[in-house]
Amino acid sequence: MSLVPFTRWPDEFAERYRRAGHWRGEPLSQMLADQASTQPDAVAVVEGSRALSYADLDRASTNLAQRLANRGLGQGDRALVQLGNQAELYVVFFALMKAGIAPVNALFSHNRLELVAYAAQVRPRLLIASRAHSLFMGDAFVEELTELIPELDTVLLHDDPHPELRLQSWCVQAKALRSFSPTPPGEVAFFQLSGGSTGTPKLIPRTHDDYLYSVRRSVEICQFDRETRYLCALPAAHNFPLSSPGALGVFLAGGRVVLSPDPGPASCFPLVAQQQVNVTALVPSALAMWLQAAPGHHHELASLQWVQVGGAKLPESQARRVPQVLGCRLQQVFGMAEGLVNYTRLDDSDEHVYLTQGQPMSPDDEIKVVDREGHPVAAGEIGALMTRGPYTIRGYFQSPEHNAAAFDAEGFYRSGDLVRQRDDGYLVVVGRIKDQINRGGEKIAAEEVENLLMAHPAVAQAALVSVPDEAMGEKSCAYIVSPDPTLKGIVLRRFLRGLGLADYKLPDRFVHIDALPVTAVGKVDKNRLRRRVAEQLTVTE
Repeated sequence: MSLVPFTRWPDEFAERYRRAGHWRGEPLSQMLADQASTQPDAVAVVEGSRALSYADLDRASTNLAQRLANRGLGQGDRALVQLGNQAELYVVFFALMKAGIAPVNALFSHNRLELVAYAAQVRPRLLIASRAHSLFMGDAFVEELTELIPELDTVLLHDDPHPELRLQSWCVQAKALRSFSPTPPGEVAFFQLSGGSTGTPKLIPRTHDDYLYSVRRSVEICQFDRETRYLCALPAAHNFPLSSPGALGVFLAGGRVVLSPDPGPASCFPLVAQQQVNVTALVPSALAMWLQAAPGHHHELASLQWVQVGGAKLPESQARRVPQVLGCRLQQVFGMAEGLVNYTRLDDSDEHVYLTQGQPMSPDDEIKVVDREGHPVAAGEIGALMTRGPYTIRGYFQSPEHNAAAFDAEGFYRSGDLVRQRDDGYLVVVGRIKDQINRGGEKIAAEEVENLLMAHPAVAQAALVSVPDEAMGEKSCAYIVSPDPTLKGIVLRRFLRGLGLADYKLPDRFVHIDALPVTAVGKVDKNRLRRRVAEQLTVTE
């Protein structure tokens, strides 16, 4: 009987992963205990003018775990957490790991709809949030949640005026009235959010064993160590900046996490200089901002050795600009919160770094590329990505309908990505299955056209979306971000045709836009763009 119900790996696979040394039977909190014991005074987290050492982080999280235990919270209980890019996010995470409480870490951009949905799924006893969020500036939403979830009996709010509710008050030492301990390594440690672009993200149960392996293997590939100075500019609760290798990878290696409130150059460039940041992680939309802002700021970026880019496919044209404009090396990261992570290696050739999205990080990552009927495609052909392995889940949390669609009978996860696997094992992401445009029966992979558009020197960003059409079923509209407002659609069509793009793939319409809207995790929000198609914007035709 699981403390938190989840779909386990079959015994034969679990035994294989243990024999291989992937699953070592350690809790996620062990990394912090190790650093606090070996280098207690080393700085773990920097947030603005604050700096927490490993000893500080360990002590504060233990204090919070003890107070929660005194309250009667522990193994099998669940929490809903919503904190921004602040040191308390890590204090809370490790406290909950130590106490055996499984949290859902909502993004700070999430609002009432998402938080209610998460609460309804996990039935939390504990809510930890911030008064800085609009939902929690008053008490109405907390009251709504406590009515909806009768189990919710403990609420802590960062910067609350009342000491009994103030999160900071719970991070100071308290008398030990009850003992506490992490959940067993093979049990659920916390929940992640699916990266799906529609609807409320599904919940992903992660065990200590599988997630710690993912972090540890990422650290090995990315060569994090005590000298790592990692800028966390993306939402800190998201999987990419948390574990690939992310902040947890930094803590495992004994380096330093530098928190930025946002990924914008105005926030990040001074922090890179002040903290001598040598690595960061960005999504393509943030990278585009950095590339645009970097000229004239090379002195601020001098310490930066490499930048990771993931979350969506990076066009080759942008990839090649990273060393030229930012003066550092690029690492492509392609993965999913459900599991599989691919990296280009730090010693890879330019061909691999610029033209692929990396290869699986684990020797026990299994990959299938299949056609619509689920049959393997010929080597080098485009197909749908399926995967299983020691850190890829076998099912979403209490979602039998989603699981039936997302996993096959052998436990392979259908990622929804269209990929091509090269002979050397590296993956090239072509697009998303659900990001296809059906133009009169001809299928258009949106990312293919977007990448070619961004190869034009006057196009900074591009997004291709479908437009309903009576005759064709769907046509396509390309949203363009360009410093040249006079750039015409006819010029771009001629450019695309010159690259050899089939006529049916040429966008039917072009629209200038100042910036592409993005989702909470930094992906282009195509749903919003589709809704805007009907609006009267500046058309370049």
